[in-house]
Amino acid sequence: MSTRTKVAVIGSGNIGTDLMIKVLRLSEELEIAAMAGIDPESDGLARARRLKVATTHEGVDGLTTLDEFADVRIVFDATSAGAHRRHDHVLRGLGRTVVDLTPAALGPYVVPPVNADAHLDSTNVNMVTCGGQATIPIVAAVSAVTPVHYGEIVASIASRSAGPGTRANIDEFTETTASAIEKVGGAARGKAIIVLNPAEPPLIMRDTVHCLVSACDEQAVTASVEEMVGRVQAYVPGYRLKQRVQFEQVGTDDPLRSLVPAGATPLKVSVFLEVEGAAHYLPAYAGNLDIMTSAALRTAERLAAHQSAEATK
Repeated sequence: MSTRTKVAVIGSGNIGTDLMIKVLRLSEELEIAAMAGIDPESDGLARARRLKVATTHEGVDGLTTLDEFADVRIVFDATSAGAHRRHDHVLRGLGRTVVDLTPAALGPYVVPPVNADAHLDSTNVNMVTCGGQATIPIVAAVSAVTPVHYGEIVASIASRSAGPGTRANIDEFTETTASAIEKVGGAARGKAIIVLNPAEPPLIMRDTVHCLVSACDEQAVTASVEEMVGRVQAYVPGYRLKQRVQFEQVGTDDPLRSLVPAGATPLKVSVFLEVEGAAHYLPAYAGNLDIMTSAALRTAERLAAHQSAEATK
């Protein structure tokens, strides 16, 4: 008899389907029991059926009526911020733990290499955004060495990898990511920008992180960033630095100087990243999806291990 924790996925689009395949291929702790969608003709539901995973096209309501749902302990929500609010209400009322891959941010933010064990007793955890998962570890790495007065990230993703859910949640993306830059990354102030790049052939996800700090030990900052990159690569092998960490003095006419304490020497730390996907479901250029689903998988595995340990006490 399997001792793996049973999970379900709501959302049969790009993110939900990639996540289902990752659970099937990669996880020794989780077992996929069901997938729910709202489009009976979706490729995600068709793939799930071929893989012998129980399905419903009636959303969360259909999911909760499946026989397989009785043993599900953790549910991934890969739909939209608006839909998640109702999903969370239904699922938490049924005693399930929710891993939220939308920007709804009803539960605390989790970025695995930064705070993986901080919210193991929460009934809902939020995976921020793809841009947040890629860049917040870097802000946190800089913050671990020196205070970050301001953190700004730019996430550039291929238009082809941005499905309807992503496009409908652009405002929530920027707000949620900026908030998490502060709450998880440790920046005093945060800002996030997303760019949907229409280039053909599609380009791999690129992320730029700018941190405004006071004069600091540049070698220590570089070492911290490089160590953090290694921690992310443990579950996202295609995550890498594009060039060495850059340090630049902030000019006297730069408005950012006002964010630095009086008397301090302002310095801008810039980190340039590339995220190549594992191509479990979509092409390798969709690193934005890969890092999101990989982070959700890692988080659910930690939640499952914690729940199992608590049950044996």
